[in-house]
Amino acid sequence: MFTAFIPIWALTLIGYVAGRYRLIGEDADRVLGGFVFHIAMPAALFTTLSRTRLAVSGPGIAVFAASTVITMVAGYVISRRLFDRKPGESLLGGMTGGYVNSANLGIPVALHVLGNASFLTGVLLFQVLVVTPVVLASLDSGLRLRRLVTLPLRNPVILGLAAGAACSIAGWRPPPVVADPLALLGAAAVPTALVALGLSLNVRGPAIAGRSEIFTLSALKLAGQPLVAYGLGVLVGLPAADLRPLVVCAALPTAQNVYIFAREYGQAEAVTRWVVLVGTALSMATLAIADWLLAT
Repeated sequence: MFTAFIPIWALTLIGYVAGRYRLIGEDADRVLGGFVFHIAMPAALFTTLSRTRLAVSGPGIAVFAASTVITMVAGYVISRRLFDRKPGESLLGGMTGGYVNSANLGIPVALHVLGNASFLTGVLLFQVLVVTPVVLASLDSGLRLRRLVTLPLRNPVILGLAAGAACSIAGWRPPPVVADPLALLGAAAVPTALVALGLSLNVRGPAIAGRSEIFTLSALKLAGQPLVAYGLGVLVGLPAADLRPLVVCAALPTAQNVYIFAREYGQAEAVTRWVVLVGTALSMATLAIADWLLAT
C-alpha cells in the first residue's frame, strides 16, 4: 500500500522545493491552481465520465453517500460553531470531512488493496455528479435561481462533469480530434494539483494557524467517516464482502480538489491545505488499519 503514496508525496515535494527556491515565480501556486480549476480538472472529469458507464453499484454506494452527508454536515457544524468560521469557509470545512481522494489515491488503493475499482467508480460518480455541484453551487454567490440555472455555463468544473455525463448517457464517444487533446489536458490535473499543493506550503502568515481545527477535521475524515460508514453498513445488513470496500473508501483522506476549490474561491485556504496534507500522511496508517480489521 505504501507505494500508492509515493507519487503523491513526490509531486508535493517537487512543488515545495520549486516554491522554496522560487523556480517558477512568486505567484505560481495561484497560477497553477487556476489552470487546474479552469482547464485541467474539467478536461479530466469530461474524459473520465464520457468513458464511464453510469450505474449505481447497489446499497453500498447509498451507505457511502449517507456517511458523506453525515460527516460533511458534522464538519460544517464544527467549523461554524466550534471554530467560528463564515458560511462559505464552514462549507469547505464540511467538505474536508467527507470528500475522499477517489482518483489519484483511491484508484491505486482500490486496485492493490481491494483487487478492483468497481465500488470506487460509484464513489467517484457520486462525488463529481452530486457532491461537487452542490458544494460549488453553494459557494457561488448564494444560490439565486438565475445564477444556479446558469452555473454550468460559468463554472468550468460543473461544465466538464455535466458534458461528460451527457456523453455517457447518450452513449456517444467524442472523435479523437476532440477526445485526445482533452485527455492530455485531463492527465495534467492530478500532478499539477499536487505540485500546486506543494507550492502553497511556502506561503507565509496563517498557514499553520488553527492547528486544533486542522486535526479535528482530519480526525473527522479519517476516523469519523469510516466509523459512520461501518455503523450504517452493519445497520442495513451489508455482507462482509461489501463492508470492506465501503469502509476502505470512506477511510481515504480528503481530496486535494478541496484545496483547489478553496484556493479558487479564496476561502479557508490554509485549513483545507493542511487537512489534505495531514490526512494524506496519517491515512497511510488508518487505511492499513481499516483494511486489516475488515479482512480478518
